[in-house]
Parts: sequence; C-alpha cells; structure tokens
Amino acid sequence: MSTFEEDVERYRHELRVHCYRMLGSYDEAEDLVQETFLRAWRAIGEFEGRSSVRAWLYRIATNACIDVRRPRRVLPYHLEPASFPATALPAREDVPWLQPFPDVLLDRAEEPDAAAIRRETIELAFLIAIQHLPARQRAVLIFRDVLGWSARETAAAVDLSVAAVNSALQRARPVLREHLPPHRSEWSARDTSDDERKLLQRYLTAWDNADPTALAALMHEDIRITMPPYPFWFSGIEDAIRSLTPNLSPTYRGHWQFIPTTINRQPTLAAYLKPPAAPTHHLFALDIFRIEQNRISEITAYETTNHQLYNLPETV
Repeated sequence: MSTFEEDVERYRHELRVHCYRMLGSYDEAEDLVQETFLRAWRAIGEFEGRSSVRAWLYRIATNACIDVRRPRRVLPYHLEPASFPATALPAREDVPWLQPFPDVLLDRAEEPDAAAIRRETIELAFLIAIQHLPARQRAVLIFRDVLGWSARETAAAVDLSVAAVNSALQRARPVLREHLPPHRSEWSARDTSDDERKLLQRYLTAWDNADPTALAALMHEDIRITMPPYPFWFSGIEDAIRSLTPNLSPTYRGHWQFIPTTINRQPTLAAYLKPPAAPTHHLFALDIFRIEQNRISEITAYETTNHQLYNLPETV
C-alpha cells in the first residue's frame, strides 16, 4: 500500500512546471510545490476521492499560486525604453525578473501521467505574455489551452463556474495574442530544430572569427538583447553589434567559450568566461535565443554560475 509521500511525489515535476507557468519563477515554483504538499498533507482527511489525486494536487497548487501577492514577472523592456548607456547601469535586484527553467527538469516532467511540455508553452515569450493576465485567468488559460483540461475540470480546479471559466478564457486569449511576438504563429512546436542548431553554429563560427558583420547577417533588423537583472536593453542590429563587438576581443573581459544547450526548450549557448590570466573558463551566463524565420529575433542573457541546476560543467 502506497504512502502519502509516494502518492504525491510522483507529481512533483509536473506541478513544478505548472507553478512555473503560473509565476514565471523557478525559485517560487520550487517553494510552491513544497507548499502544495504541505497543504495537501493538512487536508488529506478532506480528500474523498471525488477527483483524482492529480486533479486535487493541481487545485491546491493553483490556489497556492493565486495566493502569491507580488508584481508580475518582467524583462528589461517592460521597465524602460531601449538605450545604450555610456556606462553600464547597476543590476536591479528589487525587480521580479522572469526566470529561466532548466530543460533537464522539463524532461523529468514528461512522465506517463503528465501533460507534454510543449515547446511553445514553456518558451520565455509565452511566459512573459501570460504574466499580463490576472492570476485566475492565467490559470484558466493554462488548464484549457496548455494542459487540455475540460471546462468542467478547470472550473473545479480554480473554484469557478463553467460559465465563468468560458468567459475568463474568452478574455484571456486576446490579451495573450496582443503580447506574443508578431511571428509567434509560425514557431515550431518541436524541440530545437536542425536549422536552429545550424544557425547557432554559424553564430559560434562568426564569434570565433571575431566577425561582427557575420554576426549581424544572422539577426533580424529589430533584434532585441536583454540581460536581466540589468535594466537597460538593446534594440536593432546596430546596437546589438555595438554591444557584442567588444567581447570579441580577449583583451576586453577575457576569452569566451560556448557550449550549445537548451533552456526553456529554446536554443541556448552556455557562455564560459576566462578572464585575463585566469587558468580556466568558468560558467558565466546562459544566452537564450529566440529564432524566427531562420534569423535571431531575441537574445536573453542570464548571468549564472549554477552549473548543477542546468546539468552543465562548471569549467571548460
């Protein structure tokens, strides 16, 4: 006979993804899964088996997420216009930044009873778009359009009537479309494609050759580069290349080396930096790429040294 811990633990990975979609924060998602299990333990005597354990846990997790009171998660372009400051502005640690999610944990979430973690519903652009929805509308959209739950199942999970669920979904979809990138409908729902991997390889070749012209040829005219937690950001090829070019020289900050990977199901370069006189390259950042029509539309660079979380080597 299974224990309570065994009954709920099998859903840990998919609940973590669900909480991440709701909150846009990996750290908060970890905390909310623990909160979900704690609430479930306290309420175990009230569970009468009218729904599955999975549905019951999703209801608890969703309500725990709705209870979180803080401003929505953002990226730098929500804070100020694009600019090229004369000196780098300090990091903003007071801002609730959208956080990345390790693909190694997304892979674990694809268990027999778990909803598939489709690429287009875990990418940064989708996550930042649904942050514009009120929490309960966000939950309705996730249950109906991401997880494929029925209106009745969704109503039970978010404590609404079926009519209210249908109304919330009708209001949520136009807001989502408004905040998604213009070419979002053309994205592939598959994992990183061969074309994207080839484009990333051309990017690496251009970088190794210190060739800003070749880098520019891989970008859309309106490319956007952000580096949370820094509030400034770059828009357009000219400023993008202007920001990248100094890093092509090892005398600027040091020598860079990259490992292709994926984060949030997006093509990513794990960036390793060896400062002048340092013996090795250490993990410094994750450069997450959004690619549309075989050109780079956006690069979101997150500084990190947490190699274990992303299943990456510490040094190369």
